[in-house]
Amino acid sequence: MANFPELVALSTVMGLSIYLSMPVILYKRMASRTITVLNSAAIGILIFLLADIFSDVSPIIYPGSSAGASYVADWTYAVGFTVAVAACYLVLFATEHRARGTKATPVSLALIVALAIGFQNLTEGLVFGAYWALGVVGLSTVVFVGFFLQNVTEGFPITAPLLTHQDRRVGLIAIFFLIGGLPTVVGGVTGYFYNSAPFDLVFDALAIGAILYSILPMLRTAFRPAIPPEATYLKQRLTYLGILLGFLIGFLVNAI
Repeated sequence: MANFPELVALSTVMGLSIYLSMPVILYKRMASRTITVLNSAAIGILIFLLADIFSDVSPIIYPGSSAGASYVADWTYAVGFTVAVAACYLVLFATEHRARGTKATPVSLALIVALAIGFQNLTEGLVFGAYWALGVVGLSTVVFVGFFLQNVTEGFPITAPLLTHQDRRVGLIAIFFLIGGLPTVVGGVTGYFYNSAPFDLVFDALAIGAILYSILPMLRTAFRPAIPPEATYLKQRLTYLGILLGFLIGFLVNAI
């Protein structure tokens, strides 16, 4: 237990690194083109996170893949993963569409993205805590650096729905960042004492379900025609480039 306080400290630094994106997000003199690129990059980061999360859960669903065997699914895990993804997606859908014609608001969408990233960061914390408990210092360092850098970029997807609003409430954004980042600490502490494949699978599935749900209205907004109409072509080009940029940033940060 001697190194437990260090685990808590490092998990806290890792989780709260999401706040390092705050100065950029709160800058109120952004040009519309900059907002378009940041919104699109946020979508690209979320697309990368979908792939990254599934790469973490696939060895659980396909246990033979890590040993070079064929990709034969463990049906217990496969069904559990599918049910958890669908349940998260449908619960969000039912919650947001309680009344006919109800649409997602920028605030509710930002909250959903924060929850999705929170689920994903919980599993990251579980991994970090488990390695720390085993005393694998070198690997723990690599995991810490990778998750720290990745968390820095995760502030942009959370606040992307709010970037078109000049009144960006600092307190509200801080709460959303806490929802996204604090689970890293919870996961780190939990993983130090206990971790299991089903545990990781469920929270990864919830993260994927929430990201799938939140990314659709973000895409719809990104490709909405601009005003005046002649600006639509430029917006679409910036959107395509921004999505690619966000995906590459997510990949490069994860690869370090």
